[in-house]
Amino acid sequence: MRALRIGNASGFYGDRFDAMREMLTGGELDVLTGDYLAELTMLILSRDRLKDPGAGYARTFLRQLEECLGLAQERRVRIVANAGGLNPAGLADAVRELAERLTIPVRVAHVEGDDLTARHPGSLAAHAYLGGFGIAACLREGADVVITGRVTDAALVTGPAAAHFGWRPDDYDRLAGAVVAGHVLECGTQATGGNYAYFQDGDVRHPGFPLAELHEDGTAVITKHAGTGGLVDIGTVTAQLLYETSGARYAGPDVTARLDTIRLTQDGPDRVRIDGVRGEPPPPTLKVGLNRLGGFRNEVTFVLTGLDIEAKAALVREQMAAALAKVAEVRWDLVRTDRPDAPTEETASALLRLVVRDPEQEVVGRALSGAAVELALASYPGFHVLAPPGKGSPYGVFEGAYVPHGAVDHVAVLHDGRRVPVAPAHQTVVLDDVPEPVPPEPLPPGPTRRAPLGLVAGARSGDKGGNANVGVWARTEEAWRWLAHELTTGRFQQLLPESRPLTVTRHTLPDLRALNFVVEGILGEGVAAQHRFDPQAKALGEWLRSRHLDIPEALL
Repeated sequence: MRALRIGNASGFYGDRFDAMREMLTGGELDVLTGDYLAELTMLILSRDRLKDPGAGYARTFLRQLEECLGLAQERRVRIVANAGGLNPAGLADAVRELAERLTIPVRVAHVEGDDLTARHPGSLAAHAYLGGFGIAACLREGADVVITGRVTDAALVTGPAAAHFGWRPDDYDRLAGAVVAGHVLECGTQATGGNYAYFQDGDVRHPGFPLAELHEDGTAVITKHAGTGGLVDIGTVTAQLLYETSGARYAGPDVTARLDTIRLTQDGPDRVRIDGVRGEPPPPTLKVGLNRLGGFRNEVTFVLTGLDIEAKAALVREQMAAALAKVAEVRWDLVRTDRPDAPTEETASALLRLVVRDPEQEVVGRALSGAAVELALASYPGFHVLAPPGKGSPYGVFEGAYVPHGAVDHVAVLHDGRRVPVAPAHQTVVLDDVPEPVPPEPLPPGPTRRAPLGLVAGARSGDKGGNANVGVWARTEEAWRWLAHELTTGRFQQLLPESRPLTVTRHTLPDLRALNFVVEGILGEGVAAQHRFDPQAKALGEWLRSRHLDIPEALL
């Protein structure tokens, strides 16, 4: 059976609008997927739906289809997207109305059953992460467009693959291969040079979106349309495989993929083959993402210029103390962007950032803004702020919960209105820890030089709720032999002081020459709470790469 060509045209709600057209016109495809959902997106959509019960889905997707639905039909490309968000049925109806207006004969189906909000009082949105077999049921019955709500990102690939190849729920190795391919595709151009540690290796000014040539045995080749920008090599694929994962087991509702079995091979220019992936039965529960209102937040950034930076910061903090006395959470951060004898005013200035949170809007709103503004003529010399504080805005909190597979009514709603129940996983296994593999032989002793870690290792980091992960990989076997022994949990915490009071777990993936560190609680209550300067830990890996340590000269 020939390979199934599955492309991606969106990695998040707000991604490149023209990507759908680029992917449909750039080369051959069988299926085009779009990932529009993230933890923060579900909160945004839930607030949209509070204002308008008919909302709750990614409107951008509908505008993209207005331009591209006819093109997809002409080229016989099926479209699968989780743009339905909180309202997949509503988006499916909107797509049908669009198709009728454009006089394009399209069969539209959708998947539902993920919405558990009614079972979780106090949540704005509570949605289970469904697998790919609802999507597969829609496609097997002839759907041209399949709309889902909250499915796992990889389900957008496993569903079409299961439909095309006739995979059964217990084809774990094949499903695991599709999960890995789906994980590589899900973040769009992150697989083709976007956000890549070695971005100077290729022209990444306008990277093309990725696609996977998926085979019946679950193996895949990651590539992109010919002539598009960016690059696909073992490094770009490795970086994405490490993104927002943790240990050797990558659990999902259909299968648990063993990341420690992945083999990557450069299969030609801009082609990376993925094979060897082993799969295991899924865990007995489904993850549920809970989004609720956490309270209200406000912030103001004071600019401190020239001499006596520390004293100026102390003065502001003392002057603001009375106004902040009743605030539930107060955080001050002094960012020393200043330098001595600076040639510009901007480089002579430091930033003092104040962030406040409280259940009551008034406490962080008028009380804070009034106190800050009143200091305009009564504080340190050169007083000014980057922007005046507002009235305080609501922030969300993300939490993960778990329910048994059977607690969710997973249903494929076909294009003709029939409702097909999707059976829960018939076999599950409680996950246990994979033993740490035997480390490689260390490098022989030799001279070292103090230098940034990034000279010998790449990294990519991201968020999962309040936790962050930092994946670090070596590009050569010699660098891996050093990295595996040098970058211990203790060394990691030494290099990133923020992680010292937190639990940090290291996972080793020898076949990828990679280490994956999970830092628990560094993001507080998740991205919507904006707990830290980099609320999604996107740059945590780059900070790690910039840190200096003793590196063997043979590697430099």
